[in-house]
Amino acid sequence: MSSVTLSGRGTLGDRQVYRLGYGAMQLAGPGVFGPPKDPEEAVRVLQAAVEAGVNHIDTSDFYGPHVTNQLIRKALHPYPDDLCIVTKVSARRDEKGNWLPAMSPAELTQAVEDNLRNLGLDVLEVVNLRSMLSPHGPVEGSLEAPLTTLLELKARGLIRHIGLSNVTAKQVADAQKMTPIVCVQNLYNIAHRADDALVDTLAAQHIAWVPFFPLGGFTPLQAQELNEVAASLEATPMQVALAWLLSKPGVAAPIIGPSRQEQLDDLLQAVDLTLSPEQIDKLEAPYQPHPVVGFK
Repeated sequence: MSSVTLSGRGTLGDRQVYRLGYGAMQLAGPGVFGPPKDPEEAVRVLQAAVEAGVNHIDTSDFYGPHVTNQLIRKALHPYPDDLCIVTKVSARRDEKGNWLPAMSPAELTQAVEDNLRNLGLDVLEVVNLRSMLSPHGPVEGSLEAPLTTLLELKARGLIRHIGLSNVTAKQVADAQKMTPIVCVQNLYNIAHRADDALVDTLAAQHIAWVPFFPLGGFTPLQAQELNEVAASLEATPMQVALAWLLSKPGVAAPIIGPSRQEQLDDLLQAVDLTLSPEQIDKLEAPYQPHPVVGFK
């Protein structure tokens, strides 16, 4: 298995993390709801990721709900000293598994307490406020009220750092007037690059850009170019998509989310790839700006 240490390091809050993080979302059951079919395999995947050098895990207590955090605790507690667990709040699930906004003070407080309890922690290293003004992608609107609640929880010693997810550049700038923001987590990949300028802006401020869904939403032409570059490198399209993200200095830590160990082994090989300038140009040439959609 390739070592994540080959990916280099990025800064997340006051932690140094390797530039390939693990996202626990897919460890829950179908639709990120309920328990997985094989909980022991989920535990093995988490342990294998950490053994390969992963020291940044992205999670949320609304995955399952509660399931992924309980699996993380079972697999990894007591946690390695260098492990940075990042969670997110502002959504909840109904009995049918639908994603619903949960941005009131009481709901956010409950979410932080649920994360602490199910992860077995006294303080959360980073809590991302995920904008639920729209579940389909970033839209403008004020996040002042939920951020105020998180700042109160931070003052109580329950949160060390605050990040944002599913947000616009204006929302980031507005949030920075209230508190330091240590990371921003949005959908971003070769096919979804509406945030190119934001990536550069945040990099200049040493704020971590943590993209999710590294392969998704590709047009037929983009898929063709990706497949051709992958074939030339004797690699998989997903490995090349991850290598493209790792080639971007402003990208701190792309998130991968395999639910089986063979998937993890395959994705980690992306750290062994180096794309030439010509290959990067070929991958980027078909890009056409389009709206961001999807839930994370």
